[in-house]
Amino acid sequence: EQGMRQVKIFLLVAFVILLIACINYVNLVTARSTRRSKEVSVRKVVGANKGHLFYQFLTESSVVFLISMIISIALIFTFMPLYNDLSGKQMVFSLFDAKIWFLFGCTMIVILGAAGIYPALMLSKFNPALALKGILPGLGQNNGFRRLLVVLQFSCSIVLIISTLIIGKQLTYIRNADLGFAKESVFTFSAFNFSKNYEAIRDELQRQPGVLGVTTASQSVMNLMSSTGDFNWDGKPANMNNFIINQLSVDRNFPEVMDMKLVDGKGFTGTAADSAHFIINETALKQTGLQNPIGKSVIFHDQPGTIVGVVKDFHFKDMKTKIEPCILFINPHWGWNTIYIKTTGKEAKAAVNTVEKLWKRYNADYEFNYKFMDDTFDEMYRTDIRSGKLFNIFASIAILLSCLGLFGLVTFTAETKVKEIGIRKTLGASVNHIILLISKDFLRLVGISFLVAFPLAWWMMGKWLENYVYRTEMQVWVFMVAGLTAFLIAALTVCGKALKAAQSNPVKSLRSE
Repeated sequence: EQGMRQVKIFLLVAFVILLIACINYVNLVTARSTRRSKEVSVRKVVGANKGHLFYQFLTESSVVFLISMIISIALIFTFMPLYNDLSGKQMVFSLFDAKIWFLFGCTMIVILGAAGIYPALMLSKFNPALALKGILPGLGQNNGFRRLLVVLQFSCSIVLIISTLIIGKQLTYIRNADLGFAKESVFTFSAFNFSKNYEAIRDELQRQPGVLGVTTASQSVMNLMSSTGDFNWDGKPANMNNFIINQLSVDRNFPEVMDMKLVDGKGFTGTAADSAHFIINETALKQTGLQNPIGKSVIFHDQPGTIVGVVKDFHFKDMKTKIEPCILFINPHWGWNTIYIKTTGKEAKAAVNTVEKLWKRYNADYEFNYKFMDDTFDEMYRTDIRSGKLFNIFASIAILLSCLGLFGLVTFTAETKVKEIGIRKTLGASVNHIILLISKDFLRLVGISFLVAFPLAWWMMGKWLENYVYRTEMQVWVFMVAGLTAFLIAALTVCGKALKAAQSNPVKSLRSE
């Protein structure tokens, strides 16, 4: 389910990037319509009808698509190893796969429909008598449609930037979250024959340099998979017969070695009486409604016992799962299958080597496989981490494409105003005035796109964060940073080209007059 959700997200992102590229094409073709008006008019005068012109411009769009497809194939072969490394996949791109050509065909139809047909219709409808005089009714003069497309593409870019920031913020929140136990410098491995000689091995290891503590449990504390409804206490309400509690059999020193904090009680005593002692977490205490739980009698798997501690809630599943009731108890017969070695960090390698020597003595028939809990934690969120990296790349591509479109439009605007700029400079207009003349409309459109992108991004990322029970907050500064970043990039793109136009020699632009 999670993998399918990721596929849908990246399909949406790919569609957004394709949409931005199509918008660029439509904007640039329609913006340059004045340059082709006389060509179209001459063709019409010599007998070409709208159908001929429509197919001519559609064919031109098809040629552009085919050239782009060839370039994209080369880029796919080049960057496929990098993509596989980032995504953790082993995808193979083959031109002999019929699905690839079906996808190319569908993409061509969609792109020609989105970016080819409209310019072809618009250019084929020019009135030759008016066009030869330089008069272009509709899009030739009214650029309202192009303005709308600029707003749309920059809105998409800003949404991707905001998404990238929030995904990164959530991953940082997860990595820095207090799990309720120590995972730093702790490595684990399956016990095998260690469980038969556990106490002797534990005592020997704890004397070794670099080892701060040794403990064991029936399962991994980061992915607890065992639960039961066989937990009763005096005064248990009848409507709580379906009460489920997660269970973990541990060594007596497990809470201490794992740095779990007791909020009530003293925990296990290290005596034989511990076989009838239980520690519950805060959630279990809250849901059972027990008052003054220490010393209270309970029955766990038909065994009478006493609650001796309440441990602070700890995350024994991922951050997408709400913390549930949990009980810690001591029963070696449940199978202490996982060994935990807490190291000093600096001497972690020495501790691993020490354990490996003992492993060869007790488990010679098995390969020694260990894993630090930090690495296990990262693996739990590897998909999200990879998604964050890919989002960074996609957001960069989107903003780059948007800026390329803006650069093209500003270039065209500067070209159409070359004589106006020359006259204004001759009459004393400053460079700043010329830059403002060319840039203000485009930067205003980028500003309008904020009003579209912010609420859309707030809604989309709110939905994404719902996947996590424990999540970061969407703060205003994230949106301000994203908006400022997009605006600065757009301003550099627009004003950079405008500055070049403003610094041009007015004599050259007015020489033909």
